[in-house]
Amino acid sequence: MRLLSSVLLCSASLAGLSAPAFAQDTAPAAEGEASIGNVIIVQARRRDEAVQDVPAVIDTVTADDIGKLNLRDFREVSTIVPGLQLSTDANGVGGGGRLRGVNFDVSASGSNPTVEFYFNDAPITAGVLLQQLYDIGQIEVQRGPQGTLRGRAAPSGSITIGAKKPNLYEIGGFTDQTANDIGTINVKGGFNLPVIEGIAAIRVAGVWDENEADRVRPVTASRDPFSRTKSGRVSALVQPTDWLKLEGMYQKMDRRAYVYDQVASFSEGNPDAAASPVYIDTSDRRSIMEAPRPIHQVYDIYNWRAEASAMGQVLIYQGQHHTQKITGVEVMDEANFFPGSVNQDTYSHPSATSHEIRLQNDARIADIFDYVVGFFDYKTDNPTELTRPTVLGFPTSANTGAIFGIVETAIERTGTSHEQSFFGNVTAHLGEGTEISGGLRHISYNSQNGLFVNGVQSSAVGQDAKKWIYSASVKHNFSPDFMVYASTGSSWRPGINVVGDFSRRQSELEESFINLPPETSKSYELGFKSTLMGGRLRLNATAYHQKFKNYPYRTGGRGVYYVDYTTDVPVVTQFNFVGAVPVEVNGIEGDIAFDVMDGWNIGLVASYSLGKIKGGLVPCNDLNGDGIPDQVTSAPTLGDLQQAVGSDNLSACRVTQRSGFQAPFSATLTSEYSFAVSDYMDAYLRGLLNFSGNSRVDPVNVYDDVSSYGLVNLFTGIRDAKGAWEISLFAKNLFDTTKTLTRTDPLFTSYRNVAAGGAATTFTSTYTGVTTTAPREFGINVRFAFGSR
Repeated sequence: MRLLSSVLLCSASLAGLSAPAFAQDTAPAAEGEASIGNVIIVQARRRDEAVQDVPAVIDTVTADDIGKLNLRDFREVSTIVPGLQLSTDANGVGGGGRLRGVNFDVSASGSNPTVEFYFNDAPITAGVLLQQLYDIGQIEVQRGPQGTLRGRAAPSGSITIGAKKPNLYEIGGFTDQTANDIGTINVKGGFNLPVIEGIAAIRVAGVWDENEADRVRPVTASRDPFSRTKSGRVSALVQPTDWLKLEGMYQKMDRRAYVYDQVASFSEGNPDAAASPVYIDTSDRRSIMEAPRPIHQVYDIYNWRAEASAMGQVLIYQGQHHTQKITGVEVMDEANFFPGSVNQDTYSHPSATSHEIRLQNDARIADIFDYVVGFFDYKTDNPTELTRPTVLGFPTSANTGAIFGIVETAIERTGTSHEQSFFGNVTAHLGEGTEISGGLRHISYNSQNGLFVNGVQSSAVGQDAKKWIYSASVKHNFSPDFMVYASTGSSWRPGINVVGDFSRRQSELEESFINLPPETSKSYELGFKSTLMGGRLRLNATAYHQKFKNYPYRTGGRGVYYVDYTTDVPVVTQFNFVGAVPVEVNGIEGDIAFDVMDGWNIGLVASYSLGKIKGGLVPCNDLNGDGIPDQVTSAPTLGDLQQAVGSDNLSACRVTQRSGFQAPFSATLTSEYSFAVSDYMDAYLRGLLNFSGNSRVDPVNVYDDVSSYGLVNLFTGIRDAKGAWEISLFAKNLFDTTKTLTRTDPLFTSYRNVAAGGAATTFTSTYTGVTTTAPREFGINVRFAFGSR
């Protein structure tokens, strides 16, 4: 409370202007923002359109939403976009998004994601963006196959993020400060300056955030979890004439964190399991790690753009270069069998450069046609160096061991890719109510990946592929307020090359789960959009079917057990291998928004998506050889595993099961009531309910099922009637709901037992790795804005 009081006393006169998409102000939007009154403007088809006019499912998160719902971490965007799951790796190396009933795992090389991310109109790795959120104009989440209009092909959707642009005419700025009762301090700010009015302007923005990460603490005495993020961005806009516009941006982000892996006693999920030395419930938020996992991430983004227009046409060039420097560790003694920490040190420093040039019309051709044609070029370099330890030790009791020595194996992973494509899209407007649109993209893709163990190359794989993808849609407006549409599209992704199995004696089966063929998919969608009661009620719905070939399905938890020959002596290791499988997805998505009366509105967005593998061959734990994945309660010994898998090193099962790990059904309910306190001040009460339905999570793990639950966030406060300041009190996860979202197999440690002649040995603990819902927090947010903001 002392922290909250300090921020309030220091900032009592500061607040910021915001109004969520479900409660828009009537003030005109600032330059670069994408809303006008109650109309949300999107760039889904590379031109400004009202979201209700686009024949696709698009969820928007405006600058108003970000401010009013106190979205600080980008992953919180999923709280207002049902069906979207955003996650990052525990070691900080990467991140990704999941939509429409299929998973995506970030620990792979040479593969496009299922959901593509774009920053200022250029493709970017998700891990760069799934950090602190500040000075953003709008986020657009578009569902379904993408690729004929923007960037790279993606089968499930795209997420585009636009930073606020400089205003050429007005000085302005803002401050935004948040503090809560669980150790968070978050300070954001920005300033806009026209250098030459109407011609040139710059905008600077930044964020400083300190928090306790996920608040998981060790059972032993050690430092508390901690995360600190510093980031700054500078943008410039020059428009010397009406027909020429030049933009540039640089952003740097630096994050340091010390975090612990959360565990719970296996007996929490499996009552028949042996008791733990210290019982840990998921709600305890505890770890058996003796020291935290250190993470250091540095991201640099350079983004530039030029637009030239003439004779009703616009020529646009968009470029971007981004680099990452990520230092993290993988815990190799997960069961905490040995004293101290045994970690795999990892350093990843990928980079990527993209160029896109496109020509499109500004004025409609013959009052009928809109078009976009262009060329895209994207290069990536993904080097990673790590040092994997193999413990030489011996048991000192049934639950503890001693280290005799450690054998270090130096591993270097290299990977480059180069993608080029030509694309085009044409839309024909037939009369007042009908529109037909179609697009094509031709993709040329090349990649090379190598693995070096102790300086010796152990593998080298590459791809060289060409592919066409398409999209088509038709819509008809039966009235200005009711539109029906149908669409279809295809997608393609290069074959995945999985990172993490460093064995020097890989079997043919093992290699088939590491180097996969390209994936293809086709999607069909039917929906409607409507505006009723003079614009007070908006109702949209869509149904879709999507079919995949060679979809890269990755097992849940920490993966399957396999015989690992990284060193000369084999050991039992666990890894998330990938199988190329056929998948079918069916789903329904819908949203409704109702302005009940002046000052009170309600919005509901819901998503149901069920993806199923149809007789696919997947890596599995199958120690009894019956072809059915086992329910694992302990790690096998090396002898038992070798007897079950033979020379294949791991097992495989043919399955028909779910392809996604998130709940099939999810929904978000939002509502706000505001009223005038005086001529100069308004008050409001705002609520957000996230509902998640029943989920089996990993289909072959009966101990990680999640029953339905809801999370409630409440916000109340006062604000200037003209939007110059705002003071808000909030409660996130108001009822402190705790759910175990994932649960792994029991944690284990593999080592070479020197007391038994160096034989490979495994110790299985009574704990499992878990993740859980975010903790409850009470906080205050104070914002102030002036000028162009």
